[in-house]
Amino acid sequence: MKFDKRGALMETEIPGFSKIQGKVRDIYDLGDKLLIIVTDRLSAFDVIMYDGVPGKGKVLNSISTFWFRKLSHICPNHLISANVADYPTPFNAIPELQNRSMLVRKLKVIPYECIVRGYLTGSGWAEYKKQGTVNGQPIRSGYQNASKLDNVLFTPTTKAEIGDHDMAISVEDMAKDIGDNLATRLRDFSIRLYQEAAKHAEARGIILADTKFEFGLDTNGSIILADEALTPDSSRFWAKDTYTVGANPPSMDKQFVRDWLDAIQFNHQPPPPPLPDGVIAKTQAIYTECYHRLTDGETCAPQL
Repeated sequence: MKFDKRGALMETEIPGFSKIQGKVRDIYDLGDKLLIIVTDRLSAFDVIMYDGVPGKGKVLNSISTFWFRKLSHICPNHLISANVADYPTPFNAIPELQNRSMLVRKLKVIPYECIVRGYLTGSGWAEYKKQGTVNGQPIRSGYQNASKLDNVLFTPTTKAEIGDHDMAISVEDMAKDIGDNLATRLRDFSIRLYQEAAKHAEARGIILADTKFEFGLDTNGSIILADEALTPDSSRFWAKDTYTVGANPPSMDKQFVRDWLDAIQFNHQPPPPPLPDGVIAKTQAIYTECYHRLTDGETCAPQL
């Protein structure tokens, strides 16, 4: 285990096992299963920061575990267990994995990110201002930044390799690649998951502006929700009590870091700048508050 000077877990290495290193997750192949370890790494604009956020991985893993269990009636997911005692040897003897890892089913990955938007903001707002569309879909005039959309939008993107950028794709083009039936089912699952999660979050004072889902297929060809689910890394959360239309509301996700990077004129290319203690502490506080408000005590709190 490699930790940075602030105690953030930056990298894992388990002898005897090959590892796929993502932006945030270290993934170990166990045959028909995967062991996913969520580090404290932080990425923004597809660039991995040199500085981690202590405890961030535990928060992300615990939020995903919460949603996988809560939303399993809508779509099955890849979670087998998040309890280290259930893991195979030697992973079951590594206490540092508790609260920041999960044993999951191995799936055939569907190479698209399924983005659902309930509010007009971010890249969607930028496109709408230019041409009145979001992901190429025409929508009515009169919206402002951060407006709630009349209808939830499904706006998929390609799933890029690490270091590359995801590219928007129309539902029609996605359907040409994977078939109408699969594309339609992915859209329907994504929208239902978003709507159920947004309802839950709103009851806890949080607006789920948009989120992304990733799916895979099991050996029977069934669609399975995979990767992470509805975390501050994969979603845009706003506090209801500070939400206003016409400007970017204060975020409860890593948008805070993106805004700071833009404020210092970071060019969105490696190498990243060092993150000050204040930015790290604020990010940790945002993630932790989001966790506690979303889960509302329905799952064990991670020990940060």
